[in-house]
Amino acid sequence: MKRHHWLERIRQLDPETDFAEIYRISSWYEFPWDTNQSLGFALYRTYAVPSIGRLLARTGEFTARTQKRYDDTVLILEAVVEHGFDSEQGREAIRRMNRMHRRYGISNEDFVYVLATFVVVPKRWLDDYGWRPYSAHEVRASVNYYRELGRHMGLKDVPETYEGFERLLDAYERAHFAFDQGGRDVSDATLDLTASWYPRPLGAQMRRSSLCLLDDPLREAFGYPKPPAALTALVRGGMRLRGRFVRLLPPRRRPHLARDGRQVRGYAGGYRIAELGTFEPGDGPAAGGCPFAPDRVGPEAGRPD
Repeated sequence: MKRHHWLERIRQLDPETDFAEIYRISSWYEFPWDTNQSLGFALYRTYAVPSIGRLLARTGEFTARTQKRYDDTVLILEAVVEHGFDSEQGREAIRRMNRMHRRYGISNEDFVYVLATFVVVPKRWLDDYGWRPYSAHEVRASVNYYRELGRHMGLKDVPETYEGFERLLDAYERAHFAFDQGGRDVSDATLDLTASWYPRPLGAQMRRSSLCLLDDPLREAFGYPKPPAALTALVRGGMRLRGRFVRLLPPRRRPHLARDGRQVRGYAGGYRIAELGTFEPGDGPAAGGCPFAPDRVGPEAGRPD
């Protein structure tokens, strides 16, 4: 297999109709680590919008049960990528997500902003740190993928192009980024979770390093001091160096899903999509709140080739 095997495959597909397959190839074969990191960073940005950060802090889920909320978010979103929007598993994952969201008075504008982060932040991440940037096919496929997700969420006024998503994200952050103690609490819990994935001495350094990846408006919205310039240059330079190293590696022959990584820790015995997330009293799978419960997914499950 040539280094650009998967890129050549992507260019043979139509991003208007094959967007899910293109997005799957990019996420699992070309950029599995970068996709996971950048989507986590995309969600993290939303905490700096007070209406979002305050709500997440008020629920207590992202501060008291941070690892579980991380796991549930990753696994629900991954189920749609893995199985597709029209599959039973994909529909169940979206049903779970929508059912949780409906418990709160979240505005359409906040939802569309979150969707914009999932489109814009990964592209910007790969522009800065990836072994190659997204191709035009991958950018368009990402737009169409998240437009389709927005349609299944019942969202209105979703941008039609990458440029539209980018303008929306930048304008929304200029208008809404501000300090809120709830958002800061959720940010602190997230950084603590990231540090917990490493041995203690290294974890503390990883927490400091994470702050070096924040742009000034985001960092200031959380009220963090500016990291030393030398440390910021070292961290960002190290990220770019990693991208150059990955460029020399052969193409991935088997997919790498987020659930295969060591960051997802709460479901060593497997899980069912219908059991992920939070439930109101009397509204769990056993109560019929989620009618479809696929076979348990876990480390022993087969992987698509």
